[in-house]
Amino acid sequence: MIRMLLRVLGHEYAPPVRRTVALMTVTAVVEGLSCALLFPVLRELFGSTPSDAWPWLIAFGAVVAGYAVLRYVSDRSGFHAGTTLLHGMYHRLGDHLARLPLGWYGGGRVGEVSVLASGGVLQAMSVIAHLLGPFVSACVTPLVIVGVLLAFDWRMGLAALVAVPLVAVVQAWAGRSMAATDEERHERGHEATGRVIEYLQAQPVLRAGGRTAERFGALDDSLSELRRASRRSTLAALPGVLGLALTVQVAFTAMLALGAHLALGGSIGAAELLAILVLAARCADPLLSLSELGGRLRGARSELTRLDALLRTEPLPEPPEPVRPEDHGVEFASVTFRQGGRTVVDDLSLSVPEGQRLAVVGPSGAGKSTLLQLLARFHDVDGGAIRVGGVDVRTISTETLMARIAIVFQDVYLFDGTIEENVRLGRPGADEAEVRAAAAAARLDEVVERLPGGWAARVGEGGALLSGGERQRVSIARALLKDAPIVLLDEVTSALDPVNEAAVHQGVERLMAGRTVVMVAHRLRTVRRADRIVFLDGGRIAEEGRHDELLHRGGRYADFWRAVV
Repeated sequence: MIRMLLRVLGHEYAPPVRRTVALMTVTAVVEGLSCALLFPVLRELFGSTPSDAWPWLIAFGAVVAGYAVLRYVSDRSGFHAGTTLLHGMYHRLGDHLARLPLGWYGGGRVGEVSVLASGGVLQAMSVIAHLLGPFVSACVTPLVIVGVLLAFDWRMGLAALVAVPLVAVVQAWAGRSMAATDEERHERGHEATGRVIEYLQAQPVLRAGGRTAERFGALDDSLSELRRASRRSTLAALPGVLGLALTVQVAFTAMLALGAHLALGGSIGAAELLAILVLAARCADPLLSLSELGGRLRGARSELTRLDALLRTEPLPEPPEPVRPEDHGVEFASVTFRQGGRTVVDDLSLSVPEGQRLAVVGPSGAGKSTLLQLLARFHDVDGGAIRVGGVDVRTISTETLMARIAIVFQDVYLFDGTIEENVRLGRPGADEAEVRAAAAAARLDEVVERLPGGWAARVGEGGALLSGGERQRVSIARALLKDAPIVLLDEVTSALDPVNEAAVHQGVERLMAGRTVVMVAHRLRTVRRADRIVFLDGGRIAEEGRHDELLHRGGRYADFWRAVV
């Protein structure tokens, strides 16, 4: 587990962990060695002149005081390392997530990463602050005490040594028996969390359907599965806990019987027997704690495994010698792209000269939005090439490529800040006049004027305090402020009311002016002014041409036009 922890932390953060582990190990060794002084202390106390025990008592007190200092330093080092590494881990995770292809964020990944980045990282890093010290002490201190017993009486030491592999075997067996149930409980917990969120988000639908007093079946089933998984996990833990406790107690009883036998036979004195029993009891406490520590460590290990898998996810490769495009034309050359075992784009070729507008239409699932994602390099193509300014996007640095592209999606996400802060994401260094000009061009100034607080009005998480049309205006203002030469539009007006649609159309027209544009639309009125229209079906180009030409042909585009207009 330590190796995995060091791998997850990376080279920069591994040295503090190594130092902390070394310090905790030294502390555990000193704790075990301090017990060796019990033999001379008790021997003198039970002897004819108890006052002779004073030097040994002073030595014992000094060693215990040294151990206390070491324990304080090691515990503080663990807490300091834990908090430092928690901060560093968040930075490392954030840097890695920022480098992963945007196409990776799909399916249930956002929820998984959210859970991992919150509770998962905290649980994994708590190993250093809260679990590492007790675990090292529980493993090292008993071994040192066994060594002390061997030094004073080989028979008692050998009896204690026999218990070591037995405890290790029981602990390993308990860990293996609980691993499957722990994983199942985690999966059920993750599923139940998703169902709770779904239930909360579905309240408008449930209430509209008159199901306010009715239970949500999917949530009930998920919680029932979680309860059953938790019960199985608890039952699976019982044999290990009981087995470990029984093994430790049997070993302690055996040492007690052996010590009594040796004392009655005169091989050892009462003082030595008492010291041996104290040391045996001192071994029992940390060994019994291994069952609880093992469960917590398994939970942390599962989170570390997920973190390790995430950090091992390869980002899209950056070119070793980036090339800068000379112009802003776009070309798809025999592009093939597969996702989820399905061919989404199939040997597609088309070009958009600089400054022209291409509209992509077609039925749902035809691969329209995928073209925009491939152009922005959310994914890498499986075949062919996509070029910007005659340069393959794979040979352009991500920073250079994204600086040349402005994207306006149908679903706009805004950060929980002010309107101005969200607009400035397009170009953080823009001055106030440029921000106001972009807002006016997107007709966002109308929204700002009627909101309490104006430009300082907060938009809420995800822009929840704004309507869909208002969020879209913020997105267009952001794209206008960025002033990129290539514009990608994805269904920007499909869910807007007529007033907002008209305002957004005006903003989009200003955004597209003089730029290379690739737009996807279901409302075909938005594509009539395109220089070229491509009708996509099944990842292939079924028809292409200008609006009037395609209507005159009476083919797929004409049928689609008549069906949706």
